[in-house]
Amino acid sequence: MTELGLFYVFGAILVFAGGMVITVRNPVHAALFLVLAFFTSAGIWLLLEAEFLAIALVLVYVGAVMVLFLFVVMMLDINLAPLREGFIRYLPVGALVAALVALELFLVVASDRLFGKAVYPVPTAAGAEYSNTAEIGGVLYTTYVYPFEVAAVILLVAIVAAIALTLRRRKDVKPQRPEQQVRVRRGDRIRLVRMAPEKRGD
Repeated sequence: MTELGLFYVFGAILVFAGGMVITVRNPVHAALFLVLAFFTSAGIWLLLEAEFLAIALVLVYVGAVMVLFLFVVMMLDINLAPLREGFIRYLPVGALVAALVALELFLVVASDRLFGKAVYPVPTAAGAEYSNTAEIGGVLYTTYVYPFEVAAVILLVAIVAAIALTLRRRKDVKPQRPEQQVRVRRGDRIRLVRMAPEKRGD
């Protein structure tokens, strides 16, 4: 099978997995289909000779993020039936957006046949000594260093905001105070009361 044929096979599997993620009723099955979508995307990255991105996608998303998703879904036992009641209502809007995305992808891929030239540069074949990891690092930390730093700051703000929202004090919950538990004394917890002895009646 040629490289183009593999691309179409992986693309079809990716579209199928993406559709199943948003249509299946079981959240665990949706997460597993998302794992399939990530693996298929990694295969497409390998076809594009981007081995570092493919391995990073498998290790980070499949190995860490999806495990966290499955853990949360299985531990919380979320009932998603009420959330999926309006799926048919928003189906026309979703279909319109999907059609627009497909049209844009078609115009980009077939631009050389429609307009006489491609709108994207065609990459040349790299030699055996080429390292896409070094190339990505060089471009990321030279040409796009400021957008990279801005994205890092935005992620840091999001992490701080998530922690701040999680640490809200609730009135219906009694939190533990370890600093007070360590400093506790016997006189603060136990009080001895002298009681007169009772006489048993005749």
